[in-house]
Amino acid sequence: MNYFKEEQYIAWMDAIAEEDFVVIDNFIDDDMFQEISTFFEEKLVANDLEKAGIGAMGLHVVEKKIRGDYVYWLEENELSAYFSMIQEMMDQIRRLCFVSLSDFECHLAHYPAGTFYKKHVDQFKERNNRIISFVLYLNEDWKKGDGGELIIHKEKGKIVVEPIKNRLILFKSADVLHEVAMTNEKRLSITGWMLNNPVGLGFLAK
Repeated sequence: MNYFKEEQYIAWMDAIAEEDFVVIDNFIDDDMFQEISTFFEEKLVANDLEKAGIGAMGLHVVEKKIRGDYVYWLEENELSAYFSMIQEMMDQIRRLCFVSLSDFECHLAHYPAGTFYKKHVDQFKERNNRIISFVLYLNEDWKKGDGGELIIHKEKGKIVVEPIKNRLILFKSADVLHEVAMTNEKRLSITGWMLNNPVGLGFLAK
């Protein structure tokens, strides 16, 4: 099954090559969005998300002054249709961009009101296998003033990406300096990384 046409993938890959990121609106259909949202809500109600930390492996620590989100690491059998879509995207990036990608990982991310994530890149010195980051926003009724924007820092200035419903952003993990602005309402997403080594190599502590 092909989720998107060849020319669409080419346009997205061209954008990543030129700007280091691409924003894709209306990424998934309504049925998949509802499936993911229902699953997320169940995990929130069950209190299954854990406080996120920074660093990899032995250096993984919780630091509230740097990031304030809570996460739940996903297994493929939990949201298999979404995993299939990301697998296709990864295959196309590998083919069109000649990038070595072998696996991906992702988690649910919940930023409660009053939280943020300071400037960083998605690459660890201790675990440098993250190549492409991807974030799918799940905020049903986000509006200006709710906060939680993704702010990309480039030499020419800041780029603000609003976390609106069903918007996906892809960006180069090691090259894009970014932050999550202070949230005034809860902010929900699936956040993940395409890797040049299998997930089990250089495992990130959960």
